[in-house]
Parts: sequence; C-alpha cells; structure tokens
Amino acid sequence: MAHYNASLDTSRPPDEMFAYLSDFSSTQEWDPGVIEAERLGDAPVHEGTEFRLLTSFLGRKIPLTYRIVEYDPPSAVTFRGESSTVVSLDRITFEPSEMGTRITYDADLALKGPFKLAGPLLRVAFKRVGARALAGLRKTIGAGH
Repeated sequence: MAHYNASLDTSRPPDEMFAYLSDFSSTQEWDPGVIEAERLGDAPVHEGTEFRLLTSFLGRKIPLTYRIVEYDPPSAVTFRGESSTVVSLDRITFEPSEMGTRITYDADLALKGPFKLAGPLLRVAFKRVGARALAGLRKTIGAGH
C-alpha cells in the first residue's frame, strides 16, 4: 500500500473549497495525472455520488470509479476509487485557518491481485503523482505553501 499526505493553505473560505473539491470532476482542472473526469448523474453532490476518472499512472491509462463514502460539509469528504487493478481511499479535510482554509489531502492506494508485487514501486510513484497533483491544486486555487 502507498500513502500520501499533504496540506496547503488558501485564502478561500472552507465552504467554497469544500464545494469545489467534493465535486471530484474538478480533478481534471488541477491534477495533471487525470485525463478525464466526470460526475455520474445530475443530482447535487452528496454521499453516494459517483465520478468516473481516466488517469495516467506508471505509463498506463487507468479508468477509476470513485464514490463519496463520507460527506460532511464543510469539514471533510472521502472518496473510494476502484479499478480492476487498484483501490484508492482519498480523504480531504478543510479547516479554518488564519489565511482562510487549511486543506489536507490524505490518500491510500493499494494494488489488487498479482499487481501487489509492485508495492515498493507504487509507493515511490504515488508520492510523485501526489506531489504533482498538490502543485496543480496550489496553482489552480491560488494557495500558499
């Protein structure tokens, strides 16, 4: 299993950041590893909402379906993503800060089946992917370090 955890601060308020990031289709705007992202259905975002993402990871295109498994506005949202080869659990928390909002992204990624053997490679690659995504998010929302 690979783990990634990082925080950033933005001047934007927690409710605005929660609304933006809980709609996981926004990942296409800030995560360079996401090729396509769409919300499934027309209902407002809530627990159970699903998203289909096409990601690029270790030179492969991986389709993932994410589902919101925790929805606690404006404090936290958790997504569980799965494909034929990986399972991902991504939790994003939002805390008021002196600047506006502290966003913490905490993610676990595990390979399934015979792909589990690539675990050590996965950890290194996941940290790189996470760092690029965080840099993209920082740039998109105008966040500080």
